[in-house]
Amino acid sequence: MSNRHLHIVSFAIPYPANFGGVIDVYYKLKALHAQGIRIHLHCFAYRIQPAPELLQYCESVDYYFRNTGLAAALTLKPYIVASRRSSQLLTRLLQDDYPILFEGLHCCYYLGHPALRGRTLIYRESNIEHAYYYQLARAEKNIFNTTYFLLASLKLRMFQPILKYATKMLVVSEEDRQYLARKFPDNMVIYLPSFHPSDAVNSLPGRGEYALYHGNLSVPENSKAAEYLVKNVFDSNVYPLVIAGLNPPVWLQKLVLDKKHIHLLPNPTHAEMETLVQESHVSIMVTFQATGLKLKLLQALYNGRFTLVNPAMLTGTGLGELCMIAQDAAGLKTAIDKLFSRTFEAGEIGKREKILEGRFSNQLNAIRLIDAVFEGR
Repeated sequence: MSNRHLHIVSFAIPYPANFGGVIDVYYKLKALHAQGIRIHLHCFAYRIQPAPELLQYCESVDYYFRNTGLAAALTLKPYIVASRRSSQLLTRLLQDDYPILFEGLHCCYYLGHPALRGRTLIYRESNIEHAYYYQLARAEKNIFNTTYFLLASLKLRMFQPILKYATKMLVVSEEDRQYLARKFPDNMVIYLPSFHPSDAVNSLPGRGEYALYHGNLSVPENSKAAEYLVKNVFDSNVYPLVIAGLNPPVWLQKLVLDKKHIHLLPNPTHAEMETLVQESHVSIMVTFQATGLKLKLLQALYNGRFTLVNPAMLTGTGLGELCMIAQDAAGLKTAIDKLFSRTFEAGEIGKREKILEGRFSNQLNAIRLIDAVFEGR
């Protein structure tokens, strides 16, 4: 049994792993456990529903209620940070000298705490958060939510200097690495892509019958992208489109009601989502927010056939040669015509394997993470 222990502070309970951030956390736990790391997991949640499944990968799992309400909102710290504070967490972190991995800026309330000085403190980035919230504000339709996102963006920008206390930063895209390296020239910033569900490329040769857009549809960025496809790309398109994802807003459900060639599938199971991706002819992914790494892009490349994206979806990923790229609605329509006239060949699978397994292998990235965390220990 390895004597390498690691605290991981997670912004949410990473099971079930059914949306972007927790997918990275959950499959990171699996990959680190496979390498013998003894994980002490700390999870914040609005409602604590213990996940015994996590104990197969962790030495211990502790849960903490988020401090919601005015006490967390009426502070200069961002709400997503102030609501994730717990004296009990700090006490547990101080019981030993194990390295600590903070998952996202959300979990960094104690990153600069004097009692943790001298410890190995790792910041795991998933987005440049103030930029992410600014783009959420631009995508939001409700004026109250827009105001909230703008204020959150300002607070997150003001809070970002806390990252100077991080021993190292592990970031999910090359563009984000460059940004944080400029902001924190005295810190070590390492590119380490997101962990994900796929151990091998499982794409099927041949043809599918529909195009697919998928994502967490409760996030304004994703529902806005779905709306863009419905109104601007599949407005006069004869090809079937399936939109699938968590908690689609009512307005999006109403938008597609009279569209016979568009089907909206709310809250698919993990198995249903895998099947949808694998059997589609083309996965279409557009974003208006070039931050982080979109895990659905990896899901499509590992499991789907053709992948059609706009340039922002690829920012910092280096995956352009595996996708067809279109700049605008007209370009997307032209690309869809081309792709539905083609058959997905087995040669495409070999090309994906060569590129994806070198850069996005969970096993290799777990070893890279361990080297970064335990260097010199």
